[in-house]
Amino acid sequence: MLFSSLWKSRYKTHFGAADCWWRPGLVVLLCWSCVTQLTCGNLTLEESKHLVIQRDGEFDMTYNDTVTSENQTIYAFNHTVSRNKTEGVRVSVDVLSQNLKSPILFVVRQKQAVLSFQVPLILRGLYQRKYPYNHLGRTLCQPPTKAASETQYFFVDVSTLSSQGTNYQLRVSRVESFTLQTDKTFSFTASPSQPQYFKYVFPEGVDTVIVKVSSDMNFPCSVMSIQDIQCPVYDLDNNVAFIGMYQTMTKKGAITVQRKDFPSNSFYVVVVVKTEDEACGGPLRFYPLRPDELIDAGNRSKILDVVVSPAIESEVYVMGMLFCLGIFLSFYLLTLLVACVQNKRAKRRALFHNIADTSPAETASLLGKTSDGKTSASPNEYGSLADSTVSSEAVTESAPSIDSATSADNYGYIGREPFKRRPILNQMHHIAIRFERSLENVGRSRQESLSSIEEDDYDTLDDINSDKNIVRTKKYLCVSDLSRKDKRVLSKKYQIYFWNIATIAVFYALPVIQLVITYQTVVNVTGNQDICYYNFMCAHPLGALSAFNNILSNLGYVMLGLLFLLIVLKRDIVHNRALSCNDVNALECGIPKHFGLFYAMGTALMMEGLLSACYHVCPNYTNFQFDTSFMYMIAGLCMLKLYQKRHPDINASAYTAYACLAGVIFFSVLGVVFGRGNTVFWIVFSVIHILATLLLSTQLYYMGRWRLDSGILRRMVYIVYTDCIRQCSGPMYIDRMVLLVMGNIVNWSLAAYGLIERPNDFASYLLAIAICNLLLYFAFYIIMKLRSGERIRCLALVCILFTAVVWGFALYFFFQGLSTWQKTPAESREHNRDCILLSFFDDHDIWHFLSSIAMFGSFLVLLTMDDDLDAVQRDKIYVF
Repeated sequence: MLFSSLWKSRYKTHFGAADCWWRPGLVVLLCWSCVTQLTCGNLTLEESKHLVIQRDGEFDMTYNDTVTSENQTIYAFNHTVSRNKTEGVRVSVDVLSQNLKSPILFVVRQKQAVLSFQVPLILRGLYQRKYPYNHLGRTLCQPPTKAASETQYFFVDVSTLSSQGTNYQLRVSRVESFTLQTDKTFSFTASPSQPQYFKYVFPEGVDTVIVKVSSDMNFPCSVMSIQDIQCPVYDLDNNVAFIGMYQTMTKKGAITVQRKDFPSNSFYVVVVVKTEDEACGGPLRFYPLRPDELIDAGNRSKILDVVVSPAIESEVYVMGMLFCLGIFLSFYLLTLLVACVQNKRAKRRALFHNIADTSPAETASLLGKTSDGKTSASPNEYGSLADSTVSSEAVTESAPSIDSATSADNYGYIGREPFKRRPILNQMHHIAIRFERSLENVGRSRQESLSSIEEDDYDTLDDINSDKNIVRTKKYLCVSDLSRKDKRVLSKKYQIYFWNIATIAVFYALPVIQLVITYQTVVNVTGNQDICYYNFMCAHPLGALSAFNNILSNLGYVMLGLLFLLIVLKRDIVHNRALSCNDVNALECGIPKHFGLFYAMGTALMMEGLLSACYHVCPNYTNFQFDTSFMYMIAGLCMLKLYQKRHPDINASAYTAYACLAGVIFFSVLGVVFGRGNTVFWIVFSVIHILATLLLSTQLYYMGRWRLDSGILRRMVYIVYTDCIRQCSGPMYIDRMVLLVMGNIVNWSLAAYGLIERPNDFASYLLAIAICNLLLYFAFYIIMKLRSGERIRCLALVCILFTAVVWGFALYFFFQGLSTWQKTPAESREHNRDCILLSFFDDHDIWHFLSSIAMFGSFLVLLTMDDDLDAVQRDKIYVF
C-alpha cells in the first residue's frame, strides 16, 4: 500500500537516537488524550471503525465495489503524458443499487484540476424538473505539459454518507481519437450524463477552421461548444454556457474558429446533450405535481459526427470582393456606353432637322463642301451648330418638335430638289412661336418674383375648385386635364419626397447601426451563437463581423441606387435645359417630367442596402424590420410614381405618403411581436386591410372628388338606388373599375389567407401584399398603354424583359431559406447549407445580387417606359 509505505518511511526517518528523551512524553500525551475523549464521550464506535482503502488502479478494468459511510475507497492511476501527444482519459461510473437515500460522491484529483460529481446525477430542467441519471461518463481535463514526457498521477475517491452498502462499477479507460484530425469525420455517442469533448490543434498554415457537428436525429437537443485548453472543462447542461462559444443544435451545427482567439493554438470541441428539448423547439414535459419528484428522462443518447475543416484563405476574400465590385461596376460602364450611343444618335437627329430648315446653299455649307468639292466650313461653325440644337431630353431619344412634326406640309421631294420649302409661311410660323415664348417668359419672370409659390395658392380659388370638379369627372381624361398646375409648384411638391426620405434615412440608420454593433459585441463577448441566425455553414468572419459575406453582398443596392440617382440627375439637367430654351416638346408634350419621386426611389434603394447589411450583422426577429422597412417604402414609392405619371396634379403629397408607410411599418412591428398565433390581432388587421382597400378604391375611382363625412352613407344608398335599382347602368369609368375590382379581389383574398393561415412571418406577408398590388398596377398600366395605341420603345422593352428574368432567378434563391427566425436557432440551422459561389457566397448572397439588379431594372422601366410619348401632345395622352 502506497500510504502505509509513506507512513513507515516517514517515521523511520525520524525515529532514531532521540527516542530516549521524547518517547515518555508521547506516552503521557496519548494517555491523557484517550482519557479526555472517553470522559467527554467524543470517541464513538463508528469513528473508530471508519476505514480508508487505497488501490492501485488499472486502465480498461471494471471495478465492482461497495461503499458505505464507514469506508472510503481511493483508486490510484498513473499515465504518461507527452508534449506532442495528448491522451484522453475517461471515467465511467454506474450505480447498481436502487432507491438510494444518499448519493455516491466521486472526486477525481489531478495535478492541476479537481473533478467531482455525484451518482445519481440530478440535472434540472424548466420549472425545477429533476432528472436522475445513474450512469455517468466524464472525460478528464488534460493540462498541457512542458516536458517532452511526464508521468502524471491522479486519484479517484469514492465515498458516501449512506449507512447501507451501495454497489457501483468504476472503469477508467483511454479515449481513442481524442485529438481530432483535419477533414476526418469522427463518430461518437453522447447523453446528458455522458458528455464528450475532443481536442483539435491548428495545423501549420491554417488560421481559420470550421467545426461541423451533425446527426441523423432531430432530438434529443444538444449543444456544441468551443472552449480553450484549460481546466476545468464545462461539459454539463447547466454549465456549458459559462465559457467559450456555444450553440444549440438538432441535426446541424457549425462554428467558425480562428487561431487568433486561442493562444495555445488548440481548443476543445465539447458536445453536450440537454435534459429537455424545449431550447430546440421540442415539446415540453408536463409540470411536476410535486416539486421534489424525480422524473425519468428515458433514453436520451444521441449519435453524432464531428469534422474540422480548414476555412477559406485570404485570397478567397479578395476574389469575393473583386467579384462583387466587378459585377456592379460593369453596370456603370454599360450605362456610360448606352448614354454615349444615345447622345450620338440625338446629335445626328438634331443635325438632320437643322438641315431640313436650311436652303440648298446653306445645306452645302453645313455639309462642308463647296461646288468644287473643297471644304468651306470652319470648326467654329460646327460648334455653333451643336450649341444651337437642344433636345427636350437627349437620354430618352426625344422625337422631333412641332416644327419638324409638320415637315410633311412644309417640305417634300419634288423632282431633283430634295429640300423644297415655303419660306414665307415658315418664317411667319417661327415669328409667332417666338412671340408666344417671349410672353411666357415675361409672365414667368413676374411669377418668380413672388415671395413664395405654394400649391394651395392655386387650389383655394373657388372657380378653380369648380373647374376641378368638372374636369376630373369627365368620362375620358387626358394628361392635359390632370397637369394644369404650375410646373414649379409641382416640382417643389415632389422634391419634398426626396428630402423627407433623406431625413428619415439619417434618423433611422444611426440608431440601427448603433444597435447592431451592440448585438455583434454581445455575441463576441458572451459566445452565444444562438443570438444571431446566420448560415453557419457559409459564414466568413472578418474582424469583429461574424458573416462578412452576407454584408458585402448588399453592396449592389448601394452602388446601383447611386447609379440610378446619376441617371435621374442627367435627365433632370437635360430637361431643365430644354425648359430654359422653351423647347416645345418639354413644355407641351409627353408625360410631365417630375423627378422628385425618382430621387426618393434611388435613395430608398441605397438605404435598403445599408439597412440590409446592418440586419445581416446579427439577423434575428428583433431587428428584421431593419431589412424590410425600406422595402415597403420602395414598393409604395413605385406605385406612387406609376400613378403620378398620368395624375400629376392629384398624386399624394410626401407627408401623406410617408405617414401611410409609417403606419405599414408600425403594423409590421406589431405583427412580428404579437401576431404569431394571435387570433384577435389577425381579425383586427384583416378588417383594417379591407377598409383601407375600399377607401383607396373610392379615392382612385372618383379621382379624389368625394368626401368622407356624415352624409357618406346617404350618398351610397342613393347611388345604389339610382344606378342599380331604378335603372341598371354600368360604371362610368370602366377601365378604372376593372383595375379596382381586380385589386379588391387580390387584397380580400390575401386578407382571408392571413386570417385563416396566420403565417408566422408577418413581415414577409405584409411585403407580399405590397408587391402583389404593385405588380397588379404595373400589369394594368402596361396593358392599358398598349390598348391605347401607345408603344414601348426598344430600351424600355429590353429593361422589362431583363428585369422579369432576373426577378425570376432572384425569387428562386430567395425561397431557398437558409435560415429562419420563425423557428428556434437549432431548427434554423437545419436549413444551413455550404457556399455555392466562389466558396464565399451562399444562396442568400446571390439573392442580394440578383434582387438589387432587378430593382435597378424595375426603376429603369419606370423611367423609360413612356419615352415614346415625348413628342405627343398631352391632350392626346389618355389617363388610366
